[in-house]
Amino acid sequence: MVLVAVESHCGWRAGECKLALNSCISRPSPQNTPVLPSVTSTPEKSSSTATTSTTMPKNSKVTQREHSNEAVTESVADLLALEQPMDYKSSQMSMGLSPGATAPGKGLLPSPDGDAEDGRPSWNNKLEYILAQVGFSVGLGNVWRFPYLCQKNGGGAYLVPYFILLILIGIPLFFLELAVGQRIRRGSIGVWNYVYPQLGGIGVSSLMVCGFVGLYYNVIIGWSIFYFFQSFQSPLPWAECPLRRNGSQAMMEPECEKSSATTYFWYRQTLNITSSIDDTGGLNWRMTLSLLGAWIIVCLAVVKGIQSSGKPVCLCMCVLCVCVLGWFSVLCVRDCRQGVSMVMYFSSLFPYVVLLCFLVRGLLLKGAVDGIIHMFTPKLEKMLEPQVWREAATQVFFALGLGFGGVIAFSSYNKRDNNCHFDAALVSIINFITSILATLVVFAVLGFKANVMNEKCVVENGEKIVGYLNTGVLSQALIPPHINFSHLSSKDYTEMYEVIETVREAGFPQLGLDACLLEDELNKAVQGTGLAFIAFTEAMTHFPASPFWSVMFFFMLINLGLGSMIGTMTGITTPILDAFKIRKEILCVVCCIIAFFLGLLFVQRSGNYFVTMFDDYSAGLPLTVVVILENISVAWIYGTERFMQDLEDMLGFRPYSFYFYMWKYVSPAILVVLIVATVIEMAVSPAGYNAWVEAEGSEHFMNYPPWALGMAYALIVAAMLPLPIVFIARRFNLLSDGSNKLSVSYRKGMMKDISNLEDQDEQRFILGKNPSEAPSPSPAHRAYLVSGGAQEMTNTNYGTSTKTGYQNIGSPESEL
Repeated sequence: MVLVAVESHCGWRAGECKLALNSCISRPSPQNTPVLPSVTSTPEKSSSTATTSTTMPKNSKVTQREHSNEAVTESVADLLALEQPMDYKSSQMSMGLSPGATAPGKGLLPSPDGDAEDGRPSWNNKLEYILAQVGFSVGLGNVWRFPYLCQKNGGGAYLVPYFILLILIGIPLFFLELAVGQRIRRGSIGVWNYVYPQLGGIGVSSLMVCGFVGLYYNVIIGWSIFYFFQSFQSPLPWAECPLRRNGSQAMMEPECEKSSATTYFWYRQTLNITSSIDDTGGLNWRMTLSLLGAWIIVCLAVVKGIQSSGKPVCLCMCVLCVCVLGWFSVLCVRDCRQGVSMVMYFSSLFPYVVLLCFLVRGLLLKGAVDGIIHMFTPKLEKMLEPQVWREAATQVFFALGLGFGGVIAFSSYNKRDNNCHFDAALVSIINFITSILATLVVFAVLGFKANVMNEKCVVENGEKIVGYLNTGVLSQALIPPHINFSHLSSKDYTEMYEVIETVREAGFPQLGLDACLLEDELNKAVQGTGLAFIAFTEAMTHFPASPFWSVMFFFMLINLGLGSMIGTMTGITTPILDAFKIRKEILCVVCCIIAFFLGLLFVQRSGNYFVTMFDDYSAGLPLTVVVILENISVAWIYGTERFMQDLEDMLGFRPYSFYFYMWKYVSPAILVVLIVATVIEMAVSPAGYNAWVEAEGSEHFMNYPPWALGMAYALIVAAMLPLPIVFIARRFNLLSDGSNKLSVSYRKGMMKDISNLEDQDEQRFILGKNPSEAPSPSPAHRAYLVSGGAQEMTNTNYGTSTKTGYQNIGSPESEL
């Protein structure tokens, strides 16, 4: 007779899977024919392995085609559905456990595939994996959102709640996602289907959010590409306001004169923005081409990713700069099996090179130290405000990329004995240090910009005072004798300003003088696109060799965005590849083409308003809900103690008890508070956007029209809708949990293989060979003998089995 172990696709629910959990299916064999041992793929360090003795149901396809030579395939779900208890006698099910493994119901089930033998790609080395996770987590938000929040919420004081929340929710939840992805070796959908199928909608919601974020995130990369190409000019095109010809006279563009050269270039030359979201204005062809280039880069980078056989050193430059910069050509290292693309190396490391260069250059600029001192001067009273803690928690949450599925997807390509505990701490600390480094750079540069603007303010207001002195509006006696208007310093101007304000108290406002305080310039909070495309570009116009620094800066933004987009797209493609038989290249190309056409919404003249809408509504609340359900499904449904035991089996050591309490109590509580605070914030804050008013050269807040508000809320609903749909469908058996995907194939007198219909490329050819050709025991493929003292599990539906040598199965008398 022939015996084989069938692995379960029912998740970690040992009790619910019945015989599909680890069924051993037997057939009568000719007398004196050797019996082959059951062979199953198990993790190297741990996982429960079981050998179960049963007989085939009499009304199964095996019995129906007893004398047929045709190959027969039957799903385990059908096999179990057809069994009839009256056909069988009392039986025993013997289980042999490998050393260190846990019995079913006490630990993780064996994953549906092996470690290296399962055909799933793996990282070439640890560095590639760490760079991939760093590239995904370190993105544009570290450069333009963290510094803004730090400035807004008390400077150095903001770092205290941020670091506390990083320890309490950031690292524990990041560790949790790394662990489940590495252990189950599936994308977000497959992982949560295994953990608890009724919460399988978690993975679908993650995929939906990745799709929404990827649509507008790549638009930002497109903007960076446009600025990158515009930087190859001297002077930079945003350095001065353009002139408008009126006959023989040339006058400055009024819109630019009312704002600034960099602001005008952003809103008019780049976006050509409309005055409201209602006015679409048609497609902006330059932004459309930039978006197309961005999607081509992302597509090539993802295709040449973890499953690529090539290593382009700078894939993005292959598309962008082959006609512009010869030193950004494409190099390939061939014959590197399953290697991660060198895009990952480049996009992860290059931003640090640029940030360090900017930091060194920025510290040498006048006023840079003032900016850094202002940044890290703590305003301790801010720590008592709940809003500061809410924004710190939100930033920790998004900085690590929790809930997107990219973290799980990347970790699913790890070996199961990889120390993901160390990885979680390392990547989190690198992310935090990167945010601090970016903050230093931003405020060194903004300190220089503030100093330049302050000097300009002093000169302009000094000229006003001279005019008032010449016309007799102000008396010369008001001016201190040491004041020299030819070299008027900020300190001298402040002294003169205070004297005039004191003496001319009643009529002072009519003079129209500004205080010209450096503090006021530094307090002008700028974030997001305003920081990158307005404030930073304006600062770089005052740099020596400004085109060089502009090229470096926007190339850095492209790489930061590319690293995050690779992780986002991996979070989309990995679950789909796990579920369907699709070539990765075809899937990536199709996804990118669809995303490009959907992304045309954002390259209309009103597209910037839709970017703001998607940024505000598509990810915040849905991702928070996704992560708290991830936490609950592992800590409360599966069980924190069981999960800790699984980690001990997988890692070789038990994680600190700190994680037990964080997963069980602290993190869920903080996430619940965060959800409540987010909902309250959405309820009390007006839903709107900042519209550009051309006539005034400034922004004004406008409420969303009803259709736009409905669209914003539809994004939230669409992202979270899979959660209740999948739960209800599986709760009432309207949707399969995947057990029907597992099948048994056999021929007359011989069991051929066990096929996962969902993952046919990972079929295990188990017993199609002669006994001498059967696989020998190895860490990944082990033969299990039933020895004395083995655990026994009683199943009254099946015949008895012996307990010596290889398992022998007693067949019912009716089949003899």
